[in-house]
Amino acid sequence: MKLLGITSCPSGVAHTYMAAEALETAAKAKGWDVKIETQGSIGIENEITMSDVADADIVILTKDIAIKNEERFAGKRIVRVGVADAVKKAPQIMDKIEAHLAQA
Repeated sequence: MKLLGITSCPSGVAHTYMAAEALETAAKAKGWDVKIETQGSIGIENEITMSDVADADIVILTKDIAIKNEERFAGKRIVRVGVADAVKKAPQIMDKIEAHLAQA
């Protein structure tokens, strides 16, 4: 399983990076490949490439503010979560994704 994500929060500081770390840790705990792009106050870091997108099974986007370049993910399965949920409930988010994909 290859998971991509983009995290961003209204202030573009702490929660952006905390959410990225939590999602990455939770995905790796499942044994999944993961890449998380951050769109914080200093710009885009760890930018997702079109090659990454082509290989992705699912994309997680935080929904607190608009994500830049979201059109990259057209046709991909997208899960939208609040940045606070990504920070606090990343393992549960991964469990829900896993259950949903198992049913698909």
